[in-house]
Amino acid sequence: MSTFQPRPGQQEVLRFSGGWMGVTAVPGAGKTRTLAELAARLVARVDDDQEVLVVTLVNSAVDNFKSRINQAVRAGGLLPNFGYRVRTLHGLAHDIVRERPALVGLADDFGIIDEREADRIREDAVATWLRSHPDAADRYLSPGVEGRQAEWVKSDPWPRVARSIATAFIRRAKDLGLTPEVLSERLRILEEALALEGRQGELGLARMGTEIYADYQRSLAYRGAVDFDDLIRLALVTLRLDADYLARLQQRWPYILEDEAQDSSRTQQEILKSLVGSEGHWVRVGDTNQAIYETFTTADPELLRQFLDQPRVRAVQMEQSGRSQQAIIDLANRLVDWACAEHPLAFAQERAFLWQHIAPTAPGDPQPNPPTDLAAVRLVIREQTPEQELQRVVEWVQRWHKAQEARPAEERETCAVLDPRTDRAVRLAALLRERRVPVVELLRSTSSTRQAAGVLGNVLRCLADPVSQRKLATAFRVWRRQDRDDAEAKVLLESVADRIHRCQHLEAYLWPRADQDWLADLAPELETEELGLLTDFRQVARRWHRAAGLPIDQLILTLVSDLFQEPAELALAHKFAVALRDVATSHPAYRLTELVEELAVIARNERRFLGFSSADSGYKPRPGEVTVATMHKSKGLEWDRVYLMSVNNYDFPSGLAHDTYIAERWFVRDNLNLVAEALAQVEALAALDPPPVDPVDVDLLSLLPPEGRATQKARWEYIAERLRLLYVGITRARKALTITWNTGRGPRAKLQPAVALVALYEWWRARLEAEGVEGP
Repeated sequence: MSTFQPRPGQQEVLRFSGGWMGVTAVPGAGKTRTLAELAARLVARVDDDQEVLVVTLVNSAVDNFKSRINQAVRAGGLLPNFGYRVRTLHGLAHDIVRERPALVGLADDFGIIDEREADRIREDAVATWLRSHPDAADRYLSPGVEGRQAEWVKSDPWPRVARSIATAFIRRAKDLGLTPEVLSERLRILEEALALEGRQGELGLARMGTEIYADYQRSLAYRGAVDFDDLIRLALVTLRLDADYLARLQQRWPYILEDEAQDSSRTQQEILKSLVGSEGHWVRVGDTNQAIYETFTTADPELLRQFLDQPRVRAVQMEQSGRSQQAIIDLANRLVDWACAEHPLAFAQERAFLWQHIAPTAPGDPQPNPPTDLAAVRLVIREQTPEQELQRVVEWVQRWHKAQEARPAEERETCAVLDPRTDRAVRLAALLRERRVPVVELLRSTSSTRQAAGVLGNVLRCLADPVSQRKLATAFRVWRRQDRDDAEAKVLLESVADRIHRCQHLEAYLWPRADQDWLADLAPELETEELGLLTDFRQVARRWHRAAGLPIDQLILTLVSDLFQEPAELALAHKFAVALRDVATSHPAYRLTELVEELAVIARNERRFLGFSSADSGYKPRPGEVTVATMHKSKGLEWDRVYLMSVNNYDFPSGLAHDTYIAERWFVRDNLNLVAEALAQVEALAALDPPPVDPVDVDLLSLLPPEGRATQKARWEYIAERLRLLYVGITRARKALTITWNTGRGPRAKLQPAVALVALYEWWRARLEAEGVEGP
């Protein structure tokens, strides 16, 4: 049907004619192209009133699928855009619920809140609950945390932990199909059973999660809205309540093709299984070896593994990949082999990877692998501090960039530096910019987004506190921030800012009277440039203060002309204005202080707020530039040269005695992972189905695991997921790969290289010696 030349594994997928098929595709195997080609071939088989349904994970993949399917359909002589539908799982759920909203208790005009607003509502619900339960943390504090330290914990880190618990609890409850009302009743039953054993309070996390969940849902109902997790839950409820509607959908979509199936949750899988029914056809494509979102979402890669093991499922492997040179393929395969056979943790051996190797493409393949170069793979095992690691990688990247500049444009390559954590990636990007290396960030928000939000936030903070000399001085600095690039101008800038900071009565500066004019009194001792800047800034600041009573979006648009000149900055400011207007509409009681904090959250990179950059709209690496990203953000991308940083036993633990875990907080007793313990309790409540008539007659307590067991299991799952994250990082590289580690900082013991890195290093060094190549 097209010029597509499928490889053996792809050919087997394209021979699909019906039934259930599960496809495991290694990185770079061309699964998107294969699935799109299969969809185009199946379009020719469906009736005029039917469609091939393609379901993918993220919005950015939808247009890519449509384009590829249309290309293949045209090659087959059919009309594009007919006979198929491409939807994300959330988009599909919306389609299902939107047709029958009354069936699940929604109005015809129900709204959908985005993640930012959902976070805000949850935060409000958590804050309300904590005010009503000021001593809730006491049960979980370590014995040595007391007095002022305990007070600080309750006021600062504990609310953050409570928000994490609430978010995970609510999402898991919705994935299990549990409403607050159902949870409350089951919680009552289980608490009564515990009370009979004298074990009151053991379900404190479930009680907290359930009550916050109820408050959160009441807030959504007040708005006449649902969140994304509700869409998924209610779509399944809709299909179960209306058999006729389900039958119509099954007839409409006889073929369902699912991409990124390793990231599906239980409810998402059940939706697709319901739509397939007993007569439909289902193809699930994914790679459980790249399942790296389990910690952050309700995704469960075991679901795809279980699907592949079903007798009725035809399992297919797409093993060939033309992405990487042979040395990088060998390293990725060695990681899988070592984890499956030699990892010190048995759980990791069984659950980290599907034992599947990447194979290079055959001779004559349209996508040949880059030439083998053993020396281009470097595993750096020598000890270095975090700052030394950053500086060393920056020097390497700077040398690479200079070499690229000397090459013809058509010969330049792509490069990425990947770190497990956002804060380190942000620091690295700043250091590269200082060295005049062109950088593109793939982080939650771009540097331009954070900088623009920071500028606006500082000025708005000044207007929210008009008597603060310090905040007015900061507003002056951001107004004249372009002066920081000139050493002489910077000295003048700081001199003027210092004078504003020391002004005792700002009214005498901004709104002088004949008998009280701070600037006039100060004028004799000022340089001409200082006087000019103070005079100009007074006019600007007065204009800002006059606008402070306007609605937040109008206020921001008033500030824009004084603070930004670049088109991208102006566009960002308009996005901020719209975002904060929505917040103000949802929270009529919010004053400027609360709105400033919302913007500050964006500036601190704690909100998913997209700026205007190539990273936000179908990013494609550009030769000669350096991409800085987290390893999670890198999935689905590839670069010629990749640097992986921070591969130590904190970011990649292995279950050894000296390992520590990010989710376990120092102030929580017994190293408990409270999020994991809360999820175990909601799972216990889900297992109470149906609830017993008399709790005394049933061994209810067997449903509740002993405290600490969920923490241990969460450690194991995290270890397995981090191995997969390392695998994803390695397989982003096409020609060259460097892996480094650091000793960490702070009060904890000095970190060690990750056990996986040591194992890879020893294996790689032995291979290089055997090949006569200089060691890494």
